[in-house]
Amino acid sequence: MKKVFIDGSAGTTGLRIRERLSSRADLELVVLPDEVRKDVAARRDALNSCDVAFLCLPDAAAIEAVSLVENPNTVIIDTSTAHRTSDGWEYGFPELAGRRAAIAKSKRIANPGCHASGFIALIEPLVRAGIVAKDEKLSAFSLTGYSGGGKKMIAEYEEECKVESVKYKVCVRDLFMGGRQYALGQSHKHLPEMVKVCGLAAAPCFSPIVVPHYSGMEVTVPLFDRDLAAIKACYAEYYAGHGMVRFVDDPAAAEGGFLSSAGLSGSDAMEVSAYGNSERVVLVARFDNLGKGASGAAIQNMNIVLGVAEATGLEA
Repeated sequence: MKKVFIDGSAGTTGLRIRERLSSRADLELVVLPDEVRKDVAARRDALNSCDVAFLCLPDAAAIEAVSLVENPNTVIIDTSTAHRTSDGWEYGFPELAGRRAAIAKSKRIANPGCHASGFIALIEPLVRAGIVAKDEKLSAFSLTGYSGGGKKMIAEYEEECKVESVKYKVCVRDLFMGGRQYALGQSHKHLPEMVKVCGLAAAPCFSPIVVPHYSGMEVTVPLFDRDLAAIKACYAEYYAGHGMVRFVDDPAAAEGGFLSSAGLSGSDAMEVSAYGNSERVVLVARFDNLGKGASGAAIQNMNIVLGVAEATGLEA
């Protein structure tokens, strides 16, 4: 039986991973008592005694945790931003060409960012196929459920939004019920991995938007003057028959022409699709920011490392 430790199990991602793994008969969870959960010595022992360690920590704490690992057999899956573009770390998106085999033998795996996952799923195959040029100037926007902001944002949406705001002369709830764009300075922390993994020459102009549902994500990339049929064929071939990413032709048809960002809430899968015409094309990746965008992806990477069925414990 393999031992698994979650360093940072009190956060949103850590809690979700722990909840999902607790019923696995093939795993033994190494759990620290609350009083020593942040104790360095206790964490060091746990990290070095396990087969797989999930780091669900802020970047600085994740870097510290890695420095505590001396056991050469311990596999680290880091869900923070700290190592996603670092040498010696495998980017944990197994559906991308060549990544699955590399993940299977890696001891250091960087779990992708949620927004980045959707953008990369849409653009990396098209760059590889020559449909999108590496030096092309791209833009993207992403709708995300508020759970992506962690405990503080969840509390804001579920509690503070009920309070009247004198400053804005409206009910705070009204503000929270609209889409709330952020990272307006174009320095979002997922941009470096988008550039590196896709092989782009420059970062996209990126607009992330928090929307008033708990979980679910929808990343959209517009393109001009492109062969829509060629894009669909590229996705269908690239994602055929394996992994948690699948090409779906016109999923909006089942929703009356709409495509909800909450449509895959609770799932660990991702749908990619393309709409438009020869002049204007819209690429869409839809998934759950807590699933394929976080804990689901981390567990998928663990399954690959352990050699068990990739979708074990996941909701496809």
